[in-house]
Amino acid sequence: MADCRLTTVRLELRPLPAIAAAALPQDREYVSHFLGVTLSADWPLPDLLDVLPIQASAPPSGERFGVWVVIELESATVVGDIGFFGPPDAAGVLEVGYSIVPDRRRRGYASEAAAALVTWALDQRGVEKIVAACDADNVASLLTLDRVGFRRMGEADGRVHWEYGSELTRR
Repeated sequence: MADCRLTTVRLELRPLPAIAAAALPQDREYVSHFLGVTLSADWPLPDLLDVLPIQASAPPSGERFGVWVVIELESATVVGDIGFFGPPDAAGVLEVGYSIVPDRRRRGYASEAAAALVTWALDQRGVEKIVAACDADNVASLLTLDRVGFRRMGEADGRVHWEYGSELTRR
């Protein structure tokens, strides 16, 4: 399962192996060599640091429901991450999150990566729906989720909640 890869026009997505997650951010040279790619100087972003210990403890079969690296094909560079906050729950729901390093933003990479990953996820056994949340003032994420085909479900405490699933209309 750990060698699962998704390729889009400009990106490759693959689960971050537990051994690489354990080495980040202290041993970037090892992780770069292990993955066979260059790591953007800005990656990992601060939000990912809290998640790395969880990914580092994942069994190989669980890595795919955690952090995936976003690799720019043209430069063979990790330019961000996308992934899930664990395996699907009892109702078949996954929550997705993503980030792209600042110097690669505004290129559509988040939309391209999210479209590929949610399509893959809905083909996985036990997955019925994918949810996401973003700050109401995060215009880039609002546009990304809308562009991918998530449906806006409401807003609470300054966060906009979204759903994407087989029963929802896709664009």
